[in-house]
Amino acid sequence: MRKEFKLFTSIALGAMFLFAFSACSDDDDNNVPEPQDEKEAMFEAAIIPYVDNTIVPTYKGMADNAIKMADACNEIAEAFAEGRLTTELVKSAGEHWNNCRDYWEKSEAFLYGAAADYNIDPHIDSWPLDKNAMEQLLANIRNGQVWDVANLGEGLLGFHAVEYMLFELSEDGNVSLPHNVNYTGEELVYLCAVAEDLRDQCILLEASWAGIENITAQKQQLLEAAELEPSFNYGLSMKTAGKGGSRYKNFQEAAEDLVQGCIDIADEVGNTKIGRPANASSEDDKNYIESPYSLNSINDFVGNIISISNAYEGSIEGDASISDYIKSVNPALDGEVKSLIQASIAAIKLIPEPFAKSASGPEADNAVVVVGTDLVDVFEKVMAELSKY
Repeated sequence: MRKEFKLFTSIALGAMFLFAFSACSDDDDNNVPEPQDEKEAMFEAAIIPYVDNTIVPTYKGMADNAIKMADACNEIAEAFAEGRLTTELVKSAGEHWNNCRDYWEKSEAFLYGAAADYNIDPHIDSWPLDKNAMEQLLANIRNGQVWDVANLGEGLLGFHAVEYMLFELSEDGNVSLPHNVNYTGEELVYLCAVAEDLRDQCILLEASWAGIENITAQKQQLLEAAELEPSFNYGLSMKTAGKGGSRYKNFQEAAEDLVQGCIDIADEVGNTKIGRPANASSEDDKNYIESPYSLNSINDFVGNIISISNAYEGSIEGDASISDYIKSVNPALDGEVKSLIQASIAAIKLIPEPFAKSASGPEADNAVVVVGTDLVDVFEKVMAELSKY
């Protein structure tokens, strides 16, 4: 009886020990982060400053300068009516246009979200300008026809319509000048309406990513008057991936959106913005020039590549970024990406303005390859890297 008791006791103690050991092992395993958890944590760390320190400030700067641009256009109209219009007033409006344009080009790596869902991108940045339709519209205005900017086609709206009204080329086409002050009243009615519409669309972008409660009272009032209040907070959605109300099931999806945005704009810059006129097979291709009156094409292209850099590396030194993740799993690829971003900027800067005259030159041909092939390809590798492990 005693021997049986001892045997039972030994078996029981052994079972308890094994259970305890197993429990301790489980606890230890639970305390070790899974690779997927570490990956998600790195993506979350990158996405939050990307929204707060890159996307929102870019759209805020764009909206702030759009307000100044629209105000300056209204000042042109008032000065014209009072007989005091000067070239300096037109030049000032053009400078605000340039500043607003710079922020827009540096936003094009994140055209997903509000810019796409609300159709803002084609609304404010379609080119070339439909000059024939514009001349017909101005004739209709002169004849007293009632019109509404909301009913205009995309070829008569946005940055390039305002650009056409604020800039003109020198006789040889090599220099951009402030538009001459010999406007007609009808032209200025059109200018102010289109500038205000552009302003409102820029404010909508900021509100859509920052949250309408986080923009100024003036901006809120302008959106309310234009009936453009956003219906979704894109910034909050991206920063709360995996939670209720977000369009992302996890931060990896958000990271993939970020990288796809880089691929899309690199492809557009290399193969469409530069490539289409560079390899023109028709007159339409030859005239497919972005910002031709302000001679801002090269600045536009460089701004687009900077938007890629800001998305991938962060726009503030020390911010966590997707680059940090790629560097942790494939440092050679991270180095290749950064090198090609800089090579793309350098290649574009070698193209002389006016781009309309240099689009068929060797510098443009080289930029097509560096940006449209090499930069696109390296970001395709980044996308593939995100799905590993």
